[in-house]
Amino acid sequence: MPNKILVAYASRTGSTAGVAEAIGQTLAESGASVEVRPMSEIKDLTPYRAVVAGSAIQGGQWLPEAMQFMHTHQAALAQKPFAAFLVCMTLAMPGAAKYREHVASFLQPVRALVRPVSEGLFAGVLDISKVPSFGDRLKFRLSVIFGVWTEGDHRNWAAIHAWAAELPPLLAV
Repeated sequence: MPNKILVAYASRTGSTAGVAEAIGQTLAESGASVEVRPMSEIKDLTPYRAVVAGSAIQGGQWLPEAMQFMHTHQAALAQKPFAAFLVCMTLAMPGAAKYREHVASFLQPVRALVRPVSEGLFAGVLDISKVPSFGDRLKFRLSVIFGVWTEGDHRNWAAIHAWAAELPPLLAV
């Protein structure tokens, strides 16, 4: 039986990749053998005893390649311990606690395919210069002006590491 944990992610601007790396680091510090990889590179889950998968949120949804990963590997994921996380800028808004339940609902399509043993919800990074669409950059700039968001790194590293530190017993086979 394989003994490696996969931390797979889908990211647009690198924020979710950074969260995945931090999760992988924490799991490795607990003694686990861990591999952190973009979902698009994963063809087979046989080498892994457990999977932690996460995606950036755009438009209230996991990225398309993340949902494709879930559909492609649904049967294999159902046979392994599986945890899910998301990275969403809504959690960086003032008073974000009141949005937490709504943001958690963004995992419903994932839950419909495979039931996670744990779910992590994390804020991301707002770097308007990395937003690809001019229209979206303009919307974010206006949102910053009106105080909806502030630019910068909103990832709570202590919360990310704390969530990851709770995973080893949940991911045991």
